[in-house]
Amino acid sequence: MARTPSTMLNIGTQAPDFSLPEPASGKIVNLADFSAQPLLVVFSCNHCPYVLHIIDPFSKFANSAQRNGLAVVMINSNDIAGYPDDSPPKMIELAGKCGFEFPYLYDESQQVAAAYHAACTPDFFLFDAAHQLVYRGQYDASRPGNQAPVDGSDMKAAIDALLAGDKIADEQIPSVGCNIKWRAGNEPDYF
Repeated sequence: MARTPSTMLNIGTQAPDFSLPEPASGKIVNLADFSAQPLLVVFSCNHCPYVLHIIDPFSKFANSAQRNGLAVVMINSNDIAGYPDDSPPKMIELAGKCGFEFPYLYDESQQVAAAYHAACTPDFFLFDAAHQLVYRGQYDASRPGNQAPVDGSDMKAAIDALLAGDKIADEQIPSVGCNIKWRAGNEPDYF
């Protein structure tokens, strides 16, 4: 497990387009499906200890946030040849076990992760209704073994401010997690 911080993409960046399959439903989900909606894009996977540390509380949080007007998508971009625990059938299992009410998408080409400059799992990108980036950073300060509570405080503050039309804090702390598992020769050049 390589401890990797998020890249902290520039605030104001337009959300890169995506069109990805959702293994659980068999549907294709596109960025355009969320037009005029604030959107949280999360790069994640099934096996990372950093993801597993927050997944249950995050799932409840994301499900609730969706009911309050925020769209959420989770994207798995890991190389499943090297990491079979991240395969689409395992994605379906995780989504069912954790009660996801949001799409969990599979980025087989890894092009979407590269377009977002995603670096780690979990990696969070919050966009306003015009799909301009307003927050990128940690869910909260909790990490496996550090005893900090998994309360989503950083993400909740950003989302509450966004939905209320208030300014989001300028200081944003990078997320930290396992590196995205790139296929050999597919590693992006933004590291």
